[in-house]
Amino acid sequence: MLPAHSSATELTVCLRAIPRLLIIRLSAMGDVLHTLPAVASLRAALAQTHFGWVLEERWADLVACASVNVGGIRRAVVDQVHVVNLRHWRQSLTSRRTWKDAVGSIHELRSAAYDVAVDFQGAVRSSLIARLSGAPTIFGFAEPRENAASMFYTTTVLAQGTHIIQQNLWLASAVANQPLRVPPLEFTCSNIDTRFSGNVTGAYAILNPGAGWEAKQWPPERYGEVAQRLASQLGLRCFINIGPGEEALWRAAQATSGGAAEPISWSPRELVNLVRGARLFIGGDTGPMHLAAAMGIPVVAIFGPTDPARTGPFGTRSIVLRNPHSRTTLSHESSPDQAMLEISTDDVVSAAMDLLRDTGE
Repeated sequence: MLPAHSSATELTVCLRAIPRLLIIRLSAMGDVLHTLPAVASLRAALAQTHFGWVLEERWADLVACASVNVGGIRRAVVDQVHVVNLRHWRQSLTSRRTWKDAVGSIHELRSAAYDVAVDFQGAVRSSLIARLSGAPTIFGFAEPRENAASMFYTTTVLAQGTHIIQQNLWLASAVANQPLRVPPLEFTCSNIDTRFSGNVTGAYAILNPGAGWEAKQWPPERYGEVAQRLASQLGLRCFINIGPGEEALWRAAQATSGGAAEPISWSPRELVNLVRGARLFIGGDTGPMHLAAAMGIPVVAIFGPTDPARTGPFGTRSIVLRNPHSRTTLSHESSPDQAMLEISTDDVVSAAMDLLRDTGE
């Protein structure tokens, strides 16, 4: 995998020296997870580089949990995490506290004296943070998500690859000035709440009915039906993972589960440890599904308006269910994807059994 502007000979003999490198991918969970493999590849290639990452506070623990083998030594993917709270800042732009926090965050970034910043997000706000960091060299995609973002880049890279993980790896290869491969990632989170210990035992599956927008959601009642059948036919304990504000999804799943669905609503750090022991994950195009894939857990992925070729489960055993009549869009539609609704409970249970059979469960 080589950036288009360079030859293989140039890249294989000239690894770029970068004393301090800043990663910018502010949110959300799935997007952060799609960026981690590229950052891990940079960490493995640039062993002497100091790595920082700026992102929204709620995902900081997720990045802090990630590690990679570098020269036989397990090292954290990044050395320093810089947190921002853009969502809160946007809600209180006239607040003196907001401006104090924002100025403090920028001062922290500038004080770190990064030599290179890499904007994996491609938004105006992320590229502006790259510029405000003071890094003299800023890498970004030649065709970013928001066109205006490119005005802040000093070096642009035309993305190659279909999946977003492949595209991010291409950008990382340009930063390192050599082709990179994704090394195995490991997620290790300590200081877990005691409610995890002793309460999660035996064989279990995780079901995730939520998604970033409603059109990506398969009906929660059907998740309840799947939980009931996995419990009765396979003896699997089934946890329904819900995020903030998704209590209605849990209630709908519970109503059809026959008591088989158990709710969980845990932090990213706690979720890492729960996912680690799962036999199976079932869910749509959403952050927890991408976490399961990153951790090598078998995944049944239920897709509607988003393209699994671009954002499907990557690097694990998986079965993707998508009706060919689903229309690909990123417009965050709230109305249900009618084609997605044609995916039946039988389809999902059959896929789950196939995966479990193939993995010897």
